[in-house]
Amino acid sequence: MVICMKRVIIFFLTLCICFAFSARCFAEENQNEKKIVEETAASSILMCMDTGDIIYENNAYEHCSPASVTKVMSILLVVEAIDSGKISLTDTVSASENAVSKGGSQIWLEVGEKMTVDELLKAVVVASANDACTALGEYIAGSDTGFIKMMNDRAKELGLENSNFENSTGLDDTVTNHYSCAYDIAVIAKEVMKHELVKNYTSIWLDYLRDGKTELNNTNKLVNTYNGITGLKTGTTSNAGFCLCATAERDSMNLVAVVLGCETSDERFSSATNLLDFGFANYELVTPEFDYSQIKEIRIKNGKEKGITPSVSGDQKILVAKGSGEITYKYEMVEEIEAPMNKGDKLGTITLYSGDTAIKTIILRADKDVEAVTFSYIFKKMLCSI
Repeated sequence: MVICMKRVIIFFLTLCICFAFSARCFAEENQNEKKIVEETAASSILMCMDTGDIIYENNAYEHCSPASVTKVMSILLVVEAIDSGKISLTDTVSASENAVSKGGSQIWLEVGEKMTVDELLKAVVVASANDACTALGEYIAGSDTGFIKMMNDRAKELGLENSNFENSTGLDDTVTNHYSCAYDIAVIAKEVMKHELVKNYTSIWLDYLRDGKTELNNTNKLVNTYNGITGLKTGTTSNAGFCLCATAERDSMNLVAVVLGCETSDERFSSATNLLDFGFANYELVTPEFDYSQIKEIRIKNGKEKGITPSVSGDQKILVAKGSGEITYKYEMVEEIEAPMNKGDKLGTITLYSGDTAIKTIILRADKDVEAVTFSYIFKKMLCSI
C-alpha cells in the first residue's frame, strides 16, 4: 500500500514538473512574440526593400502627421532629378525669401545666399534643414507650389493612397491636410534607396558647410549605433510625435522600418531597432531554382507568331523565414492565348511552397507584343509565297 502511494505521489509530481516546464516554455514564447508585437508607435511597418514583402505591420495605413519624415519624398525627387540629368550636384542654387522664412531645423540661409545642390542635399539628409529643402524644391520645380504638386503626383505614380503633402518639409503647425502612413513612407524609402547617390549623405554622422562654420550633425542616431544602417530620416513635431524611417542592410538583404507617433525620441529608435533586429534574425533572401523545362511554349491563336515562351527572371530573390525548409514549385500556365497580345500580359504562375504553405507567387508574363493577323497580312504572305 505504501509503495502504491509513493508511485501515485511520484506520478503527480512528474505531472506538475511537466506542466510547469510547459507553462514556462509557453510564457517564453509569448514573451518573444511580445518583443515584436508590442509597439509604442501609432503606425509602424517592417518591409523588405528587395522584394516589397511586409514582414510586420501595425496600423500601417493609418493617416499620421509624418513631420520631417515627409522629406523622404522630397529627397526622392531630388535624387531622381540628379540621376536623370535634370540638375547636377555642382549646380548653384540661390536662396529665396520663402526658403529663408522656414522655421524648425535649418542652416540659416540668407536671402540670395548661394549653395550647391550637393551642399543643400547634404543639409536636408543629415540635418533635416527646412530652408535647404525648400530651396531645392524651388530649384527643381520652379516654385514651392510646383514641387509640392510633384510630390503628390509621384505618390500617385507609386500607387500610394494614404498620403497628401502640403509642403516639402513636414512642418505641420499651419497645414490642414498633410498626412502619410507607415506603409506609404516605406514604399517611398524603397525607391529612394535604389539611388546609390543618397548613401553618400545618409551615412554621414558629422560634417560642415561654409568652410567649417556650420556644423551638420545627423539626427538619425542609429547611423552611429546600428550595425548595417544605411539611412534614412527622422521627424519630430508636437503634432506628429517622434518619427523615424530607418533603412539597413545585412547579408545583402535590405529592410526598412517606419515608426510614426512615438512618445519619446528613445522610443522611436528602440522601436525601429527592434523591428530591424526581428527581420534580420528571422528572415533571409533566397534565389529560386526554377525548372525551366516546366515553362513551356504557349500557342498564340490568330497571331503573327505561333507561340511564345513565358518570361521569368532567373536572378530574382524571394523572402523566406529562416529554417522554413525545402522549397517546392508548382507551375501553372495557359495552353493558348488569342492575339493581339501585349508585352507584360499574364501567361501563368509559379507558386513556391514551404511544406503545404504557399510563400510566394511569381507571375509569368509575355516579354513582347504579338499582333493579330489581318486580311492584308495574310494576303501579303500569300503573295510572298507565290
